[in-house]
Amino acid sequence: MPDYEGIPLMINERKKIAFHTLGCKLNFAETSTISRSFSEDKFERVPASSRADIYVINTCSVTDAADKKCRQAIRKFMHLSPSAFIAVVGCYAQLRPQEISSIPGVDLILGTNEKFSLADYLSVAGKNERAIVQSCDLTDNDGFNNSFSVGDRTRSFLKVQDGCDYGCSYCTIPMARGNSKNPSIALLKEEAGKIASRGVKEIVLTGVNIGDFGKTTGDSFAGLLSELVKTEGIERFRISSIEPNLLTNELIKLAAENEKVLPHFHIPLQSGSDKILGLMRRRYRRDVFADRVLKVKELIPSAGIGADVIVGFPGESETDFDDTFSFLEKLPLSYLHVFGFSERPGTIAAEFDDKVPFSVKELRSKKLIAMSEQKGREFRIANIGLTTKVLFENSRNEGMITGFTANYIRVEYPWNPKLGSRIKTVELKGIAPSGRMQINLID
Repeated sequence: MPDYEGIPLMINERKKIAFHTLGCKLNFAETSTISRSFSEDKFERVPASSRADIYVINTCSVTDAADKKCRQAIRKFMHLSPSAFIAVVGCYAQLRPQEISSIPGVDLILGTNEKFSLADYLSVAGKNERAIVQSCDLTDNDGFNNSFSVGDRTRSFLKVQDGCDYGCSYCTIPMARGNSKNPSIALLKEEAGKIASRGVKEIVLTGVNIGDFGKTTGDSFAGLLSELVKTEGIERFRISSIEPNLLTNELIKLAAENEKVLPHFHIPLQSGSDKILGLMRRRYRRDVFADRVLKVKELIPSAGIGADVIVGFPGESETDFDDTFSFLEKLPLSYLHVFGFSERPGTIAAEFDDKVPFSVKELRSKKLIAMSEQKGREFRIANIGLTTKVLFENSRNEGMITGFTANYIRVEYPWNPKLGSRIKTVELKGIAPSGRMQINLID
């Protein structure tokens, strides 16, 4: 329980509470878990776009843009409901609590571990004259907080790992989430069973560095996945993102042999220049990344493969960028996520000289985004005529229902609510004006 005295909420009245999540799939899993800790007889969950008595913002702090989005959300909710109680939790709250406390309207700030006790704080706290900060230092003994999402999306995000032992020179995640940690395989199998009991068909395995699963328990990520695929009711497991040096042959073979493990790999690269990878303190060089991509394609020719790339890292010359561009151009990738380097306070890279001007970062980003669009189109064209399975979502999008194939191609079909949350066999027949793929339903 919190150790401060607040102005009590009228707990006899059912309060409207809204949750707003910024950042990664891991944050969505945690927000969903936190929201389930509020009793329905005291709190009514409402969309963040509506007026609420309480707003909870689960934050990201990977880039300065993420910090800015948090501040924008606070202002938006204050305008929407001036008397609302506003709680800011998560990574940004862990790293910059005093910065957040200076923003007018914020009532409560909870760090990485404290946010899971949010319901306890809100059971006694009301609107405060100044923000209450509960953001404690992380330690090597911090436990793992189990989390999975349900109800918000067609698929469920299951948190299998948290924290990171890597020391990348640009990254704040170890400071925001602590060291690598994970629960037992048995506990995660139990969580997957709970998800299956809710009728969910696809689970996305998420974490900060999921390839490091097992450090706490002496297991391995491949061992976890081999057990999870036995879960009755779950038809698809998707790996959210995995470091190239941790994408083992065993994992690739498992995806090739078990149709429950989807042929979709998102592999962070960050740079195609070995010089820049060294400055970033990444634990591999580009030949490792290329080897993993080609191994996936060797065993699973239809696999979808994406990559993260940071442009404009301090010291990145035109030659370094050209190395990255030509390296990526030759690889059979399906898409790229491109980020301009964002200087984060407290990181080693923030002290580096030889900064790259914003205009140069913008130009380089545009070149890689154009490459990504071209590679995505080529990948979709290569899949025309393929028979595959699609999990349809529940939302209506310009008169269409959409979904994803196993290898992460978004498709569309004339709106039919009966298809929502169902897996159907389809034939990919061409690219629609929207950029999504048109399909024929086979069953």
